[in-house]
Amino acid sequence: MSFLNNPLPRHDGLRAAIDAAYRADEAEIVEALIPLAVVPGDMQKRIKDRAAGFVAKVRETRHSFGGLEAFLQEYGLTSKEGVALMCLAEALLRIPDAETADRLIADKIGGADWDAHMGHGEGMFVNASTWALMLTGRVIRPEPEEQREPRTVLSRLVKRLGEPVIRQAMVQAMRIMGRQFVMGRTIKEALDRATGPEGKGYRYSYDMLGEAARTHADAERYLKSYHAAIDAIGKRAKGRGPIDGPGISVKLSALWPRYETARRVEAQAALTERLKALALAAKEHGIGLTMDAEEADRLDLSLDVFEAVYADPALNGWDGFGLAVQAYQKRTMPLIEWLIDLATRHGRRIMVRLVKGAYWDTEIKLAQVDGLAGYPVFTRKASTDVSYLACAKRMLAARDQLYGQFATHNAQTVAFVLEAAGNRDGFEFQRLHGMGEPLYDQVVAPDLPCRVYAPVGGHEDLLAYLVRRLLENGANTSFVNRLQDEEVPVADIVADPVAKVAALSAKPHPQIPLPVDLYVPERANSAGYDLSDPPNLLPVLETMDAAAEETWEAAPLIAGEAAPGERRLATDPTDRRRMIGGVVETSAEQATEAARIAAAAWRGWDAMGGAA
Repeated sequence: MSFLNNPLPRHDGLRAAIDAAYRADEAEIVEALIPLAVVPGDMQKRIKDRAAGFVAKVRETRHSFGGLEAFLQEYGLTSKEGVALMCLAEALLRIPDAETADRLIADKIGGADWDAHMGHGEGMFVNASTWALMLTGRVIRPEPEEQREPRTVLSRLVKRLGEPVIRQAMVQAMRIMGRQFVMGRTIKEALDRATGPEGKGYRYSYDMLGEAARTHADAERYLKSYHAAIDAIGKRAKGRGPIDGPGISVKLSALWPRYETARRVEAQAALTERLKALALAAKEHGIGLTMDAEEADRLDLSLDVFEAVYADPALNGWDGFGLAVQAYQKRTMPLIEWLIDLATRHGRRIMVRLVKGAYWDTEIKLAQVDGLAGYPVFTRKASTDVSYLACAKRMLAARDQLYGQFATHNAQTVAFVLEAAGNRDGFEFQRLHGMGEPLYDQVVAPDLPCRVYAPVGGHEDLLAYLVRRLLENGANTSFVNRLQDEEVPVADIVADPVAKVAALSAKPHPQIPLPVDLYVPERANSAGYDLSDPPNLLPVLETMDAAAEETWEAAPLIAGEAAPGERRLATDPTDRRRMIGGVVETSAEQATEAARIAAAAWRGWDAMGGAA
């Protein structure tokens, strides 16, 4: 038996460079990125001035936009109300029974200080939300222990009658909120809604919302949903092509329920087949298809799937296949180099959506839980910004190979890309639906497009997406929050992240120790293996192969000697067809004899004072 029979890649060249950067020393990676992100002083001044103008204009007009940015500003993760909303949004529609839903609403909404937010939000959307939450909190506020007496029967009756109404109101409120955050409940509704903004220079990439597939039935349902969406988008595109027309974003986790290293062989085969079918459909309709980024431990497998589909000759003549790349990963720059090389070898341009990344908290925690040698992501947000700028410069320099799609809501980043590009050819910006309108309305023009990442789905599908946005933008350190907060000076918002990081004496965050050092000096963290990293996994498989070649014998030991008995064949518990040796079971007489010998030895030890 060989555990290496599966086609685990042995990377070299640029793929090996990607592997080497996975959990590499953060300081070394950042030091290497800084000179790649630096621009001349006169250009840096133009970037700062342009970005400051963007910020000033956004603050002047923000009251007329409201929306997700204003909502996140008012209810960020630094407030208990913001945390309550996130918990409620994540959990409410997962609860099957009304009684538990009522209790959750009472717990999360009833005790919060919604009154303190009244009048703070200038957008009608935020204040309307606050009125509803404040009213709800008053109707179902939990009763203190001392009030649970007969004289409170009437108030309890009001509470009991009010909760079902409130529950339905909350569900309806989520539907209303959903329209703010989601482009449409169906792909048709989303396409209809896009008609007006497309006239201003906006383009769209539609994302069919939903959790990852847990079963094969889930995966089949998502596959059909993607095919239906491609057909609908293609009909509406009317031959505009993958750049000028709309496109679709696809998640590999939706296409196969075991998208993981442990099932690499079957996952890679199934995902390649399904993604190719979707890509061929997108090519036929002349629209773009982008493979979304997911967690870091899936990147290696996703690149194998991407390359297998991209390199298929059936896709020749179509420049609409794309990949989302996360700048917060240490591997991003070598990944960009690999994509440039891939496009050069096949003579076909690749669409690359450069994002900063939305799973930072998860990546940090997973590495700590597993006790790994390092993190796959930067521990400072400013270092992610430096990585983004360096990668943006490299992509702009390779416009014959890559069609850059720069996804950001950061005014400084937008200004940087505009200056570094030198012209308006061969790239576009991207933003999330419901976010970034005040910024991009200053930028978008017929020759400078912005593609809107447009989620599509019902309010039940909104929850996971909304929570990701809250985690990404709800903290008071996020650009979205700082942009809206007039107490933060404009100069701080548009400051050069490259200069900031270069001036740091410690590039990794001093308060985020390496996963292996998480409990130092009290103790060492339990060390784990990163099986998503081929250079780590290959030695493990080789050791397993060597162990599989050995035969094993087991028998009872009595006085240090193997006892005789009837030997039976032993099989591999993971494959009952494979014999791995033999075993002699212990008889009752042998167990008695072993106990007698052990008792005698104990008495001898006791006599020498061992018991004391």
